[in-house]
Amino acid sequence: MLSQTAEYALRAMVALATRSRDALTAQEIAVDSHVPLDYLSKVLSLLSRAGLVRAQRGRGGGFQPARPAAELTVLEVVSAVDPLRRIKSCPLGLEAHGENLCPLHRKLDDAVRSVEEAFAATTIESLVGGAVCEGACHAKAV
Repeated sequence: MLSQTAEYALRAMVALATRSRDALTAQEIAVDSHVPLDYLSKVLSLLSRAGLVRAQRGRGGGFQPARPAAELTVLEVVSAVDPLRRIKSCPLGLEAHGENLCPLHRKLDDAVRSVEEAFAATTIESLVGGAVCEGACHAKAV
């Protein structure tokens, strides 16, 4: 359901929220989140452009969340790197449907809307929790 990029972005944000230091290097985030460094660099760039992380160069620099984890939602992170796609008109291009979706596409769009609502209601802080994944929750994206 989520792309690899969205999964990696969420892992990176959780890693940033988990550590107490002000800034983490890309290498530290890569280790903590089990994300390949090259891919992580792309993800951090997208998150930075969206204003979700701040990058600081130089000694003691690195990345840090732009806002507290309690104020960052899963939807914001996913939307920054690979937004969920709502169905706004007939994907088949059938003029008879216009902007009215058939029952199939209405159900599919309802499912995406439900995911959006769940992601909007879930903060990054809530994903940190007390338990450490130890690799078990870093499985491939579904």
